[in-house]
Amino acid sequence: MGSTQRMVLVVGATGKFASLVVPELLRRKVAVRALVRDDARAATARALGATETAIGDLRDPDSLAQATRGVDGIFHIGPAFTADEAAMGVALVDAAKRNGVRKFVFSSVIQPTNTRLANHASKIPVEDALYSSRLEYTILHPANFMQNIGLAWPSIRDRSCFAEPFPKEASIARVDYRDVAEVAAIALAEDRLAYATLELCAGMYSRMDVAAALSEALGYPIAALEPDFSEWAANARLPYSGPQLALLSKVLDHYRAYGLGGNSLTLRAALGREPRSLRDYVKDLIAEKNPIHRHGEH
Repeated sequence: MGSTQRMVLVVGATGKFASLVVPELLRRKVAVRALVRDDARAATARALGATETAIGDLRDPDSLAQATRGVDGIFHIGPAFTADEAAMGVALVDAAKRNGVRKFVFSSVIQPTNTRLANHASKIPVEDALYSSRLEYTILHPANFMQNIGLAWPSIRDRSCFAEPFPKEASIARVDYRDVAEVAAIALAEDRLAYATLELCAGMYSRMDVAAALSEALGYPIAALEPDFSEWAANARLPYSGPQLALLSKVLDHYRAYGLGGNSLTLRAALGREPRSLRDYVKDLIAEKNPIHRHGEH
């Protein structure tokens, strides 16, 4: 590796979302150091293309001091619905400042100042730490991830339905996290998104829209259902504790009352192209899960 190649630390590089940032950085000739929790994840990160791995923990300042040494930039997305998420993010910002890191991209959340939602409000101290630093920050405010639709694939496949515990007519701002990952990589590889705070949304879609896109792509009807929260959570097999589920239920109550607003203007401008639409996401999901062209193979 040439000494001039930029190195970016990707936090949780093997996670569902941060892993999407790795190929986008590699495509832009940026080397990746993956911050992971153990050797097994380090091996996964190397398989994804990480040049280096650092084993560490966001709750361990010494490991963060090690992991952030000698990198040009950091990509951070906090673990969802974790009680000390804010403290972990602030500790990483502190480590970045001490080690003279230049760039810091934080994948926050749409409407972080909606303090009724604890998982939104937990992003504010991290943003505040970045605004009160000399780091070249880029703060991303992504809407609800379209990848959450993919997590419901077993019930789409087995029960021909897509269920969420709020009204099927409620319009929710959604974004394909692949587009968020691309914006993050642009911010880390170039300078044009330095000091930007960007709302990232592809459009507002109801569950009726999701069911229609699924029905069209699969060629048979998918129903939009509205189970109650506990039934939905049990079916979804979410990896969350009781307190984490309670926080999530508040988010869905908010969707029930108000929907979730979002505008695609800044995502389009940051990407320099149209964002991936709901139909684009669904088409790719079906191709990945249900490759039609292989029906004839045995």
